[in-house]
Amino acid sequence: MNAYVTGLDARQVSFVSRTEAYIRAHDFARPTLVIDTEAVARQYAALSQGLGRARIHYAVKANPAPEVLRKLVSLGSHFDAASRVELQMCLDAGARADQLSFGNTIKRASDIAWAHGKGIDLFAVDAEEEIEKIAANAPGARVYLRIIVDATEAEWPLTRKFGSGRDKALALIAMAKDWGLNPVGLSFHVGSQTRRAAMWAPILDQVAAVWHAAKAEGHDLSLLNIGGGFPAFYGREIDAPMEYAAEVMRLVHARFGDVEEIMAEPGRGLVAEAGMIAAEVLLVSRKSDNDLHRWVYLDIGRFSGLAETEGEAIRYQFVTERDHEPTGACILAGPSCDSADVLYEKQPVLLPLGLRAGDKVMIRACGAYTSTYASIGFNGFPPLDVVAI
Repeated sequence: MNAYVTGLDARQVSFVSRTEAYIRAHDFARPTLVIDTEAVARQYAALSQGLGRARIHYAVKANPAPEVLRKLVSLGSHFDAASRVELQMCLDAGARADQLSFGNTIKRASDIAWAHGKGIDLFAVDAEEEIEKIAANAPGARVYLRIIVDATEAEWPLTRKFGSGRDKALALIAMAKDWGLNPVGLSFHVGSQTRRAAMWAPILDQVAAVWHAAKAEGHDLSLLNIGGGFPAFYGREIDAPMEYAAEVMRLVHARFGDVEEIMAEPGRGLVAEAGMIAAEVLLVSRKSDNDLHRWVYLDIGRFSGLAETEGEAIRYQFVTERDHEPTGACILAGPSCDSADVLYEKQPVLLPLGLRAGDKVMIRACGAYTSTYASIGFNGFPPLDVVAI
């Protein structure tokens, strides 16, 4: 495959112009995420075409804005929810119970019972106790086992906390059956922001080994949940969405054959590039006359929506009204009275040398994991505002 995104391509230009034009035309009293629902629809169409017969279950945690959920419901999307609240939001947006998966492997027993009472019949598991809870509170439900995968090349790996070791997968499948549940398949997560489809190959090899071992033991698996990992553009090359999804499906088919049902759970890959944050410079300073870099402080930081700058894993792209001026490296930080609220220091950001307090800064590809990561009121700063257009 040779279709790569190396900068703003046609799809980005079309929706960045809408969000950017909106931000330039409006004043904001505090940091605000502007999300373009038509851009979400375009990305959904591209991923759907590439995924073919695989069914999209949008990862609601990426951005649960009601306008986004309603738009995806209108397009026929299914949904992966992590909590009772997310499930209810999907139902409120018009989704049917059979379009929902309770994909968190760590669930409260009463929430399992509530979901089952609403007609939701598909749950993730990765441990003995979770199987027992679901058997007690959603008898006969369909479950899929999430397994741990290793050696991911994702920029944000999701191993360790979630999933069962592959060495105990078959025992857990057998246990679910013994407890009266219907173990229909496996799930995994290749890791968030897996930039190239080719990076999936070794992960799929690991999952396929478990899949075929389970089939050999007589387990009638029919569902493969390939999770998320679909990337957004943060300045480094990524495969274009339709080609990316098609190549992933080619890799899946080569290892698993004709699986009856395939789920994909894009979150970031659906909504990140559809959003842009309107922010403001609060202060520009140098700690000493000999400092190599300025410090630029924004009115948004790690506690108010930009948590994914942890470890500088996600490298957001910035637009200012001074981009025609000379630029220089700076350390970028947030506004809170917490020393951890530094966004980029190991790899300083190039921003215009003329930046001053009060200047507007626009942050690209912020549609995912910003509004949901913003604190309720750390240091008294309000949650991130969201405007859908």
